[in-house]
Amino acid sequence: MTGLLTQAEGGPVAIENADAKGEFLFVCEHASRRLPERLGTLGLSEEALESHIAWDPGALAVCRFLAKRLDATLVHQRFSRLVYDCNRPPESDAATPVVSEVYEVPGNRMMSAAERRARVDEIYLPFKEAVSQLISDRRASGRRPVLVTMHSFTPVYFGEPRSVEIGILHDADSRLADRMLAAAAVGDVGYDIRRNEPYGPADGVTHSLIEYGIRFGVPNVMIEIRNDLIRNEIGQRVVADYLEGLLTTGVAALPAK
Repeated sequence: MTGLLTQAEGGPVAIENADAKGEFLFVCEHASRRLPERLGTLGLSEEALESHIAWDPGALAVCRFLAKRLDATLVHQRFSRLVYDCNRPPESDAATPVVSEVYEVPGNRMMSAAERRARVDEIYLPFKEAVSQLISDRRASGRRPVLVTMHSFTPVYFGEPRSVEIGILHDADSRLADRMLAAAAVGDVGYDIRRNEPYGPADGVTHSLIEYGIRFGVPNVMIEIRNDLIRNEIGQRVVADYLEGLLTTGVAALPAK
């Protein structure tokens, strides 16, 4: 078997509000825990497939709230990060992990070269093309896009609790992150917000920022939200409200394009 997605399952990429007038472009690479029918369960239990190893709970909902308020386009992946993690390049072993935290992923361990290629061709490359085209189109029309990738993380990792609640992540281009962190430092924040935590460039998590932000020379930032804060709609709205303020303040403080 080399084909991955059936016609009934549709494509791997969803684009919402494609004709948005706002400057923000939200990207959610880990929006779904869905697996292609041909992959079955990848040898995992339902508990594992509902957990953070399969997706980023709450991240898509926060993106949708923000995209609506900011008249922004949203691009998200329709299949689980376990099939292909679109925040990793094809040469990375983490793109199709054989172990995720404490879980073995049997269905990823015995892939043939053709099966791995199918995941790149049918999941990653269409996603890459969609995001790249949106950015190119905006730049060609004289608009400056602002790339925001949205993620969530588990409160307990390998048995260790995490106190950080929101991470503002960047790679070599820290323009937007710097200004968001400066805005977060003013007044009573209410959240434990940190730079490049709980992950950073050394952990290999900034592929999308490099590929769609730095490569195109557009402002970019990755946001990580502890998922216990956004497990329901109330929490999602509250965090989205706060992030809307950080994003708009941060962009307003950027030098003129």
